Amino acid sequence: MTMAAPNVPSVCALPAELNTFVGRRHEIAEIKRLLSEGRLVTLVGVGGVGKTRLALRVAFDLRRAFRDGVWLVELAALESPELLLQTVTETLEIHDRSLRPPVQVLVDHLRDRQILLILDNCEHLLTECAEMAEALMRSVPDLHILATSRQALGAAGERMMPVPTMSVPETDGAGPADALRQSDAVRLFVERAQAAVPGFEVTDANRDSVTRICRRLDGIPLAIELAAVRLRAISVQQLLTRLDDRFRLLTTGPRTALPRQQTLRALIDWSYALCTDEERLFWSRLSVFSGGLDLEAAEHVCAGDGIASEEVFDLVNGLVEKSVLAREEQPQAVRYRLLETIRQYGRDRLRESGEEVALKRRHRDWYLDLATRAQNDWYGPGQVTWFARLRAEHGNLRTAMDYCLTTPGEAEAGLAIATALRFYWIAAGALREGRGWLDRLLAAAAVTTSGPTPARAKALCVNARLAVLQSDFGVAGALLDECRDLGRRLGDATVLAGAAYVAGLSSLIQRDPAGAVDQLGEAAEGNLAVGDEMGVVNALMYLATAHSLLGHSDQATAQFKECLAICETRREHWFKSYTLWLFGIEMWRQGDTARAIEMEREAIRLKQPFDDRLGIALCVEALAWMAADDAPERTAVLLGASRESWRSFGGPLFGYLSGYHDTADTVARERLGEGGFEAAFRKGTELGSAETLAYAMGRVTPPPSAKRKSEPSPLTRRELEIARLVAQGMSNKEIAAKLVIAQRTAEAHVEHILCKLGFNSRAQIAAWVGEQGHSPPGSSS
Repeated sequence: MTMAAPNVPSVCALPAELNTFVGRRHEIAEIKRLLSEGRLVTLVGVGGVGKTRLALRVAFDLRRAFRDGVWLVELAALESPELLLQTVTETLEIHDRSLRPPVQVLVDHLRDRQILLILDNCEHLLTECAEMAEALMRSVPDLHILATSRQALGAAGERMMPVPTMSVPETDGAGPADALRQSDAVRLFVERAQAAVPGFEVTDANRDSVTRICRRLDGIPLAIELAAVRLRAISVQQLLTRLDDRFRLLTTGPRTALPRQQTLRALIDWSYALCTDEERLFWSRLSVFSGGLDLEAAEHVCAGDGIASEEVFDLVNGLVEKSVLAREEQPQAVRYRLLETIRQYGRDRLRESGEEVALKRRHRDWYLDLATRAQNDWYGPGQVTWFARLRAEHGNLRTAMDYCLTTPGEAEAGLAIATALRFYWIAAGALREGRGWLDRLLAAAAVTTSGPTPARAKALCVNARLAVLQSDFGVAGALLDECRDLGRRLGDATVLAGAAYVAGLSSLIQRDPAGAVDQLGEAAEGNLAVGDEMGVVNALMYLATAHSLLGHSDQATAQFKECLAICETRREHWFKSYTLWLFGIEMWRQGDTARAIEMEREAIRLKQPFDDRLGIALCVEALAWMAADDAPERTAVLLGASRESWRSFGGPLFGYLSGYHDTADTVARERLGEGGFEAAFRKGTELGSAETLAYAMGRVTPPPSAKRKSEPSPLTRRELEIARLVAQGMSNKEIAAKLVIAQRTAEAHVEHILCKLGFNSRAQIAAWVGEQGHSPPGSSS
């Protein structure tokens, strides 16, 4: 996430709880000083001491000092060290499809940017985080990194800041009640107590108990929050008595101090003890999830052997009420998550129970089923819903595949998950990660499985497909050779049709349309024979493109129309959007530019719910080509905007269509002259993503003035997009649904926009958007 709003995909995202951040003035000042003196600062402290919130607070305060934003990389749920660089790349919204090493992709993206990168919860990835930080800081002079960890990273140039517990009163409630509020610990306790019991205040009658509670808890923020929630059921004095009873069991006498980690453990122990037997069992089982879960997952993974399915809903509610489980609103459904400290506690209990192996397998089985259902339902009206769900479950899918890698005999099941996610890897721009899982799982399966298997054959085909999309044609060819061999040995026509499709796509991208016609024709016929309609559409779409490039307009038009008819029958949008992109180019070649432009714009509208940035970039590029003859300035502006988009992908990705790009560039330069072309092109490079889209869709004309160079917007591109949706009158919930992000992410974006602009109402944001001279997206489409 960036400080422009919270992560998955995210720009500036400060969690909403920072609105009620308490105290820490000295620590905040010290961290700012350290960041001004060095470029890597690590906040070190025990779990529950407040490292993450402190880092986010500092980042929020410093947000204006970093021209290109503050980005939060959440690492607590990342269990595979080899995915660290991929996770950072995804967070920074880099969609690179090249074969460059991931660290080089990051360096190239960050080299001329001024960014603060927050690496949160590094303790299980110390070596990897240190190596990455050193590599980035060597090459990116304006990069600052703020890390949180239970240990220092050990990187060169690192400055360590121990995070203390919150200040507590020095005496047992002496002096007036108001004086106690000078203590950060007391202020936090009171704030959380008021959330549990509205109207709670520190009075002369309870001040001594409040003081002793905060001192008893050693000022540990998480411990204070867990204790304060108990006031829903008991009084302050009763809370103190129960704390004393619980801690007395852990000490050798009344004067023996508890280590801070043991204090927190005692509080979590108490929360655990206050749960019913079923809630304790449920808590421990929930610990197998990574990055959250929904109710359906809880019912399937955690029920059984002591928990009935119909009890799960009440158990979820019980743990939410006890502040063990956090509830998170998302556009598709409510999700839940355990704080990392509480999750680790649950994992310890699960391990002690002897259920860990069985629960990990149940977890894997559920996500294998989920991935399989997503694959089966992808071709139809539920695509957008499935895409959003898989994005939300990305961490759990990783955990499931990791289980298959590390558990003997389970690699084939891992191959099934990675293969079922083929369209997710593509739609999410996660080609590198998809290939990484498939490579490792194929290697593991080769050791434990003898003879050809359908799972291996299908995995080879998907891996080859992802390799082709990265232009790694040599590796793709070797994978396809093995795939075809297994397909023939197994007599699997589906595998052979899939291999023919990948080979045809490879030929097309390598500018061999004649070869592509033969292979894609074979793929279309093979998929038709086995009843795979999705495979037919996929093959026909590129077969028509190959015919178009060969000048076979009638065949191309007929096949494009056939694709669209099939997609419309199924209410399918992903393949339809790509068919419209390619068919639009063919219509333009045939001279029907008006129809071609409308096709490209309809394709963009279909791609927006997927946040398909590559697909949208391809459509914007095509719209630039189409304007060259009649509107050369428009062509130059869109080509400039496209250049900025292609940077995040590692370069243009329309190779086999590049002749159209070159021609449009030449025509526009001839019509405008070099000076006119460069001026218009420069305007395009200055457009944000939302402005580019509005211009491409015909909502803004003429393009915004280039004067923005001297008066940069205080908002990031993502924030500008959110601000325009606010100007349309959308609620946070509606914004979240439109952008396929969590509601709390949308809320954090809006809060950050208000803070940056110095406003206190949404109406002021709407007025500001109007003053910028840009229509809100969608206002005149």
